[in-house]
Amino acid sequence: MNKQPLADRMRPKTFDEIAGQAHLVGKGGVLRRLAESHRFPNMIFFGPPGTGKTTVANIIAEASGMQLYKLNATTASIADIKEVISSTDSLFSSEGTLLYLDEIQYFNRKQQQSLLEFLENGKITLIASTTENPYYYIYNALLSRSSVFQFKPVTPEECLPSLERALAILNEDFGTQKTADDEVLFRIASTAAGDVRMSINILENLFYLSENHLDMQTLTDLLPAVSGHFDRNGDVHYDLLSCLQKSIRGSDPDAAIFWLAKILAGGDLISACRRLQVIASEDIGCAYPMAAVITRAAAESAKELGLPEAAIPLANATIVLATAPKSNSAYAALAAARADLDAGLGVNVPEHLQSPLFKGYKYPHDYENSYVEQQYLPSDIKDHKYYTFGSNKTEQAARAYYEMIRRAAKS
Repeated sequence: MNKQPLADRMRPKTFDEIAGQAHLVGKGGVLRRLAESHRFPNMIFFGPPGTGKTTVANIIAEASGMQLYKLNATTASIADIKEVISSTDSLFSSEGTLLYLDEIQYFNRKQQQSLLEFLENGKITLIASTTENPYYYIYNALLSRSSVFQFKPVTPEECLPSLERALAILNEDFGTQKTADDEVLFRIASTAAGDVRMSINILENLFYLSENHLDMQTLTDLLPAVSGHFDRNGDVHYDLLSCLQKSIRGSDPDAAIFWLAKILAGGDLISACRRLQVIASEDIGCAYPMAAVITRAAAESAKELGLPEAAIPLANATIVLATAPKSNSAYAALAAARADLDAGLGVNVPEHLQSPLFKGYKYPHDYENSYVEQQYLPSDIKDHKYYTFGSNKTEQAARAYYEMIRRAAKS
């Protein structure tokens, strides 16, 4: 029996064999066209695991005729790269050297800067890969010297041919004729969340557990309660929280509840609680002040309950927020005030507001409607306006009262 992992044995040798990434390697795909024109710039591949980044690098190296070296930034150092460079002079290939540097986000700024000299002198062509957003993690000078290509999660439909091929290889290896329904293969592909390697590994395990047929019940028993990719410190994490907030802000309860479910499926209860409380004040705010109270109560209840029951109060809060009237007037007012602070304005406190004397201060409760006109802002910004009433019912009611007490004070 071949002990090499099935996913490695199945690694595509041509662009046509790659699952997904049609925008890069399909007919007319930009990477395919570069390879066909024998044009190989420095490149950065980014995208989730198992989407073909290493495979494409291998195919490009083969097409280019360059000598391929592979390093992983989690363990490699600049010394390792210098060793690769020193070996280029003794290479028989005249096409140059292609360095594939995986997980480049683990190189610090200084290490990434050190790569520049090797790119400038043309000794190597670099393909760096990362699962993180390169515009956050890769040094700008390195980005400016590279072409960036995004690898997308492979859809279940795109993954199915790979699973069918994997099943055929396993049957050939063991002299069996095991079968699997399309429903089972689709569930495997869906569970892997766009990771072809993961889907093949799941299929391989299911194959060993099954008699003559790969059935859904065995697959369900095999799969973990939490699947897919959810890195609490990475881009996927922040993307999901962003999707939740944008869906609530856009008053779409269906999308909001979906993204909440996906976040909680990753086990991240605390981030869901925090983000919902932010949303209640940032996006609903003065339009429905009770939203913050409701959300706080739901978050505290969720933390006390723990998952999976914690999802219920958070779902309630999510629906309330998504269907509530929206206003960012308080958030916008705060941003405007901060802009003045950043500009160095409003340094001096008005004398009548200074303790302990409060010389000249007028106590509002001594006046009708508990209101009297006086200056509260520093003199250099005394006429600045930060808050604008929202158009919702609650803020318009507050506006009517606000204008009434001011008119009464002047009459």
